Amino acid sequence: MTRACFIVSGKVQGVFFRASARNEALRLGVDGYARNLADGCVEVIASGSDEALHELERWLRHGPPAARVDEVIRSTYQGEVRSRGFAVL
Repeated sequence: MTRACFIVSGKVQGVFFRASARNEALRLGVDGYARNLADGCVEVIASGSDEALHELERWLRHGPPAARVDEVIRSTYQGEVRSRGFAVL
């Protein structure tokens, strides 16, 4: 399993970004969570196959219809993913 951290910037809070990301992650079989950050970004921690994380990243670059994604920064995540499934924090 590959683990990644995605920081998504733009108009990504208040537009159902986290809930939509959860739905996409569950569809792809990705574990992890999405949470709002104080600077207006959304952080997504994800664990899954390389292919699933690639597909999730592709989705994050567009997000739900009301979102405007300016940038997605991906980095390797060294921590543990807390549990099976995908949470919205």
